[in-house]
Amino acid sequence: MGFWLFMLLMVLLCPLTMIGYGRKFLNNMPQRINSSFGYRTRMSSINRETWEFAHKYCGKIWYITGLILLSPSVVVMLLVFGKNNDVVGTMGGITEGIQICLILASILSTELALRKHFDKNGNRKDV
Repeated sequence: MGFWLFMLLMVLLCPLTMIGYGRKFLNNMPQRINSSFGYRTRMSSINRETWEFAHKYCGKIWYITGLILLSPSVVVMLLVFGKNNDVVGTMGGITEGIQICLILASILSTELALRKHFDKNGNRKDV
């Protein structure tokens, strides 16, 4: 029971973090381009406009994805409630792996959107 509860918390960590930071990036992004907090890539850090675009775009993806992941993550863990630790650990690990892949996909999607809307110097393209 203790290990299952631990794995449930670990499986919920990713969706809850995505929801929290997604809302933060949508509503209250870091005001200055910095090297310590925020969606920081070369493309997003070119100027204020790319910085804001990246945070709003990625924040929306993270918020929605986090909400979508929350319920299935709980359901997966409920399905293995009472099973042995190997089964709980395996299902928790698979669930977390899928969540991490979706976070990486959101970064790729944000970078592609930045390149679609801005040139390499950070000037907005006519889309």
